[in-house]
Amino acid sequence: MKLGFSTLALFMSSLENCLETASKDDFQLMEILCEGPYWPRNVLAYNNNFEVFDSYDIDVYLHSPTIDLNPGSLNPGIREETLKQLKETINFADEINSKAVTTHPGLIHRLDERVRNFAMEHAINVLTEATNYSEERGIKFSIENMPNKYAYFCNTANEHKYFVEKCGSYATIDTGHANTSKDVESFFKLKNIAYFHLNDNNGEKDQHLTLGEGTLDLNLLNRVNNGIIELNDYQNILKSRDLIRDYTNKQQNLG
Repeated sequence: MKLGFSTLALFMSSLENCLETASKDDFQLMEILCEGPYWPRNVLAYNNNFEVFDSYDIDVYLHSPTIDLNPGSLNPGIREETLKQLKETINFADEINSKAVTTHPGLIHRLDERVRNFAMEHAINVLTEATNYSEERGIKFSIENMPNKYAYFCNTANEHKYFVEKCGSYATIDTGHANTSKDVESFFKLKNIAYFHLNDNNGEKDQHLTLGEGTLDLNLLNRVNNGIIELNDYQNILKSRDLIRDYTNKQQNLG
């Protein structure tokens, strides 16, 4: 398994420091959370130091901005801005030869089935256009599953599959989000999985706990090829890394 971490755990650090940390701690992957100092529009406008990515043997993924954005918004202005920022994230990915861009599928703020269906159509239209834009640049565009709440799209494996197929995208599987559902394993059966977000919880809330501190079935880790540990604290990243390596080594010895 190739392992990496989200820059969420080192938020506000420079990208060079994040890459250096990944290399020092023997990670093969890194996902840049494109919020705050890593907002693609600013990075593209003011950061010309993209060569730094060539200095490290790290496969880089991007997580698009999602705060205050929503591809399923009933407000066309919000949808337009969401698509614009998705394309800017893809442009950033193109500049640094990123492997993939992950985004959220959207949500509703009024819990009405008619509204949800209407918003879902908007979300699929926006995400399909983003997928096509990404595909033209040779970058995987990936839609992430969400926690098991009615307001979120892709809160079940079936709906996640539907989005991926309709948009022609890849899938990012968040193990913590999947763990809030009643059928975690079904998410691992999806096709076109780009990579995984690895975190744990109590099976009810999206807590982003260190792996092993929640109820996630660790046997599922055997199905992960590329995993991004997505936690708020870097020391917990290292704890999860060590747990994954110890667990997978034991499984291989048993095999």
